[in-house]
Parts: sequence; C-alpha cells; structure tokens
Amino acid sequence: MHLNGQLPQLRRRSVLRGAAAAAAGITVGAGGVLTGASPALAAGPAGMPTYRYLRDALTLPNSPTGEYIFPCIRGVYDKISGARAKYYLYYAPHENPGGISVAFSDSLAGPFTEYSGNPLIDRFLPGTTVSHVSSPHVIWDAATRQFFCYFHGENTVTRVARSSDGLHFTDETPILSTRLVPGTSETSYARVFEHTLPGRGNKYVMVFMGIRSGRRIFYGWSPNGWDNWQFSPTPLVSPEPDGLTDISGPHLVKRNGTSYVAYHGNDGRMRITEIGNAFDKENHLGVFHSPVGSDNGRVAAPSFGSENGVDYMFYEAGERLGARICIARAVGPA
Repeated sequence: MHLNGQLPQLRRRSVLRGAAAAAAGITVGAGGVLTGASPALAAGPAGMPTYRYLRDALTLPNSPTGEYIFPCIRGVYDKISGARAKYYLYYAPHENPGGISVAFSDSLAGPFTEYSGNPLIDRFLPGTTVSHVSSPHVIWDAATRQFFCYFHGENTVTRVARSSDGLHFTDETPILSTRLVPGTSETSYARVFEHTLPGRGNKYVMVFMGIRSGRRIFYGWSPNGWDNWQFSPTPLVSPEPDGLTDISGPHLVKRNGTSYVAYHGNDGRMRITEIGNAFDKENHLGVFHSPVGSDNGRVAAPSFGSENGVDYMFYEAGERLGARICIARAVGPA
C-alpha cells in the first residue's frame, strides 16, 4: 500500500499528529478513544487541540529495517501487577520482516526504553508465515482482563492476539481480510475502540484503511473485540470531499457529544470528519494539523494520552522508509 501524492516520499500512511498549542481535559477513554476537550483551548476543527514536538520517543531502537511506525501508547499501571513501567509504547517496523515491539517509560514525556524481548509477535504465525507483521494497536479488555493486540500481515489480513501481561501474546487469529469487504485489495492499519452502535449489539468498533478506487476508511463491529466481527461494505470516510485521492490511518475521536474520525491524507496533512455516534454522517471539517519542520514532511498514526493533567500525542514522523516515533505535548492557545 502506497500513498501517491504531492510529496512522493509520503507514501505509506501519513496520519494524525499535531504540533503546537492547546488542550486541557483530554483523556484516553476505553480502547484509546480521544475524549474530552476544553472549548476555551480549542485550536482546530471540532476543537481539536494543538501539540508541540517534545522529543523522539526512542533513540536508535533495534529495528531490523532502520525505521519504525504506528505508535500505540497504553497505561498499564492500573491494569496489571508487576508491570515493567507505568506506560507501554507499542510500535513496529513496516518493511519485511516487521515485528510487533514495545518500549517502557514511567512518564508520557519519555524517553522510552526498548524491551530486550522484542519482537513480541513476529512473522511466523500459527499455521502460516507472512512477509511481515506491523501496525500494532493494543487495547485492554476489562471483561477478560487481557490485552488484545490488532496488527496486519500481509496487508490484506488483520489479526488479533491476546496477552495477560501485555508482553507475551498468543492465539494470533485472523479477523479481517479483503474477502470480507467486497472490492477491496487491502485492509490494514486497524484501530479498535469501545463504542456502541445503535442496533448492532456490539461493544467494540474497528476503523481501518481499505483500498477500493483509492484508500478509504471503513469500519466494523464486534460484541467482544475478539470474534463475530462484521464489516460494512460502504466506506465510512472517502477522500474526494477533502480534495484528495487517498486517506488512511484512522483514529476514533469523541468530542462535543459526537464522534469523529481523524486521519491523514496523501498531501501529508491531518484532517477530521464527523461521523456521528451512529456512524451515519460524513461531515468533512478540514485540516487540523500540518507538518512542521521536525516532522520532515510527513506525520502519521497518532496515539493519545494524558498524565497529571498534561496531554500528549505520540506520532510517526518522516518519510516512509526513515520514519521515527515522536512525542508531542499539548500547549496553550497561540
């Protein structure tokens, strides 16, 4: 999957991130949903806050390909005993062979220390071997007291694995593929959140990228996050209203009593679209963040957290084959 656009180096998933000012009251809800917001500090469409680059999250991690992408930050201190640190940062290289990895810190401000036992999940999966595994998204399922890790490999298949400690994952199980979304040639970069859709009998939703006449955002739902997934054949968000050909890297955002999807486009900027709590709208609100100099022309894959009233965003920056993971901190209004 490549994003073709104004900047040729921008390919694979230029997603969400931010760099400059404002947020008080944002928290990470169940499944990692960005929630809250102080209207007084609103800085963008839907009152999206602005963040300023703080530091790189990792220094020269042991990546087999020299790049690493798709951060997912999770607080584990209130979920399990014996945790290595308060916060686990999941990430992966993308190029073959990939590998789902984790790093640790006791502060969202970092820096993070790479786990010596990486990768947590490699390309040698139960019953098959794939070229790579990548794009981890980890949630805590309170009902089973387990972490679920969603990831892709190949680009046509998304899987879920489970763990009681956030480090040792098993039962890697396919849950999404192109055959389940008619007409698509890729289904990847999935993130899963707790969110109930009217009349669906679900607890979790998934937002992901599918290729069908361009890269679009699709969605699915499940009663438990593990199985019985169903997927809509109709895109949730399409690129044309944004004047784009490709969008990707969706993240569910809950604000103002409604729901949005934030995502990146093939021009390297972040946009946000209201989808409503029933996922029955497509109200494109425009750009909420553009790259700054330290992003090297590309930003992607946001993951949000809050610590001691300070809000942070982890994101992927840099060209596709040289991407790194950065930490940004919310600042006051400009």
